[in-house]
Amino acid sequence: MPFSLERTLHIFRMTETGGSMQVVIRKPGVEDQLQSIQRHLLHMRARFSSGDFSTSASLHGADMPGLKELEAGASRMKVSYLPLPNGGEIRFEAGDIGMITAIHRWFGAQLSEHGADALAQ
Repeated sequence: MPFSLERTLHIFRMTETGGSMQVVIRKPGVEDQLQSIQRHLLHMRARFSSGDFSTSASLHGADMPGLKELEAGASRMKVSYLPLPNGGEIRFEAGDIGMITAIHRWFGAQLSEHGADALAQ
């Protein structure tokens, strides 16, 4: 990651149509990580939109739950980016239950692996 995991928090929110993943700065007023977070998430949005989940596979393993379905079904999912005052957010939206389930499984696996650096909402 191009930013400090200890100084940031990953927040995963599962929704009826997919979900959102935020990376935010833990300590208000300490914004030295902001540009790195926003650049990284913008770059990852482009990769996810094209079905490139290789970064997740390299960090968490190729057998990560939901990963193969997300790679294969990227064209059936909308991925968008939103800058936040304290970080950034990537939103995943799909219209079919298979893709929504894949997003939720992928989020669950990340929550499990990031440990104290992640939060579910």
